[in-house]
Amino acid sequence: MTDISETLDERALTHGDFTSVALQAQTIKTTFPPSLPATQNEALDLIATKIARICNGDNLEPDHWLDIEGYARLISERLKK
Repeated sequence: MTDISETLDERALTHGDFTSVALQAQTIKTTFPPSLPATQNEALDLIATKIARICNGDNLEPDHWLDIEGYARLISERLKK
């Protein structure tokens, strides 16, 4: 089993410094209108975190980009129904 310190050190390489990511993500989130449905608000929150990770961590990490695509797809599928 991996020690949590090892996991955090690995994530810092791909995700960036937690404080920097948190500050940038929270700044992005302040621009969202409060009137959005919960699903759209949540998707945007998660996308904002992914954007902050891309900007502060490894921008070549495919998972960041795939996650953004996935959250957007969840909303687009719901809008089609």
